[in-house]
Amino acid sequence: MRVSVFIATSLDGYIARADGSLDWLEAQNARIPPGEDCGYGDFMADIDVLLMGRATFDQVSTFPEWPYTGKRVIVLSHRPLSGPYASHVARQAGEPGEILAALQSQGARHIYLDGGQTIQAFLRAGLVDDLVITCVPVLLGGGRRLFGQLAADLPLEILSSRSYPFGFVQTAYRVGRALPGGGS
Repeated sequence: MRVSVFIATSLDGYIARADGSLDWLEAQNARIPPGEDCGYGDFMADIDVLLMGRATFDQVSTFPEWPYTGKRVIVLSHRPLSGPYASHVARQAGEPGEILAALQSQGARHIYLDGGQTIQAFLRAGLVDDLVITCVPVLLGGGRRLFGQLAADLPLEILSSRSYPFGFVQTAYRVGRALPGGGS
């Protein structure tokens, strides 16, 4: 089973404003020409389960349309879900390893992680295989960071990097094993 991240960040490493807003990303996405999706469609075509955090689900619940039609979506939360898309998802709680073991036993083959806290928890647990990070040319100066504390340095191998004419830079990484003695 493969566990992947596909996400956009500001140049200073934020994935959302402090209140969870993605207005900055929506404004930057206006620069993308029609028909270009920066590889997202191909990525999603290979995904069979999307795991997202509660804050991400709450933000997605503000969208005018459900963006994951046809995909199995699990929201990681201890609290009941509500909102217009609650019926589109399952809720699950537990440790990252337990969650992945259950999904693997159900035949899952490619998991997409979304949401800062979720991505951070799975990285800390050593359970992320690859990352595709699209850096958007804007500085936010604050908000919700993509990465957090790690117990050790986590080496990444660059698989590819692409610069788009509208200013986005997308880099794909393979995640290595944590290196002892590093990190904070």
